[in-house]
Amino acid sequence: MKYAFLYPGQGSQSLNMGLDFIDNFKVAKELEERASEALGLKLKDLLKDESRLNQTQFTQPAIFAVSAMAQAVFESESEIRPSLAFGHSLGEVSAYSINGGTSFEEGVRLTHKRGEFMAKACEKYECAMLVVLGLKESLLKTMCEEVRQKGAKVYAANFNLEGQTVLAGIKKDLESFMPVLKEAGAKRALLLNMSVASHCELLESACTPFKALLESSLQDSKVEVISNANINLYKTKNEAITNLTSQLVMPVRYHECVSLAKEKGITCFIEFGNGTVLAGLNAKLDARTLSVNNIEGLKATLSKL
Repeated sequence: MKYAFLYPGQGSQSLNMGLDFIDNFKVAKELEERASEALGLKLKDLLKDESRLNQTQFTQPAIFAVSAMAQAVFESESEIRPSLAFGHSLGEVSAYSINGGTSFEEGVRLTHKRGEFMAKACEKYECAMLVVLGLKESLLKTMCEEVRQKGAKVYAANFNLEGQTVLAGIKKDLESFMPVLKEAGAKRALLLNMSVASHCELLESACTPFKALLESSLQDSKVEVISNANINLYKTKNEAITNLTSQLVMPVRYHECVSLAKEKGITCFIEFGNGTVLAGLNAKLDARTLSVNNIEGLKATLSKL
């Protein structure tokens, strides 16, 4: 059996995530201490502080660290290792970094700065993201292009499933677009709890500083990673710099990542980190997925392997 390791993105965070790993496994506690030193603040306190946890510059390293802990705990209990890895948005950074692409400390600092760069890029506007259910990708792309021609800043950002797409842009433009989406047949259009507009040209100013940071932080990964934006496999530093930088302003094509993994012979996906968002998506893509999101999830996963 061939395994792919998966990593969630921003929006998967929740209060107290990862604490059961930290409190019960030495390897997780050690990572919490190393993350605290890299961040300059106590990670365990951050995980208990909902206000700070939802600030992009803290959300991202917290999600990264919890994913790393979950994988470290799992690997201390199992000999299973990945044939390839990928994630959703931030999760692609986790996939590359955790599997040899950076040291753990560099991964924490990298995701912290990524969050800072993204937040700064959106300071000029009140940004948001909007999930749309029930419209085809091709139609949504056309609709977004049409409203942009009229001056609105609305972009297709995440193609999660056929029929589930996330848009990014300026909040007021997205709000104005919602009735248009409903008229076109959308089953649902819901604003997400996000203050950045990921995976679109509004993040263009974040690309240069993030690329420079990648150049100084990365090394070759030990495991091939699937690019969210380009749907290719990569593991070298130079490829990672290109893919992770372009990903900031290009859509996440998640269901295509899953399809590529299947083509490469993956028969079981294991999600590491808080929640079960990717397992939920994968269930609709006929992709068997187990989630190591807490101790209960760890035990359930180990029992099924």
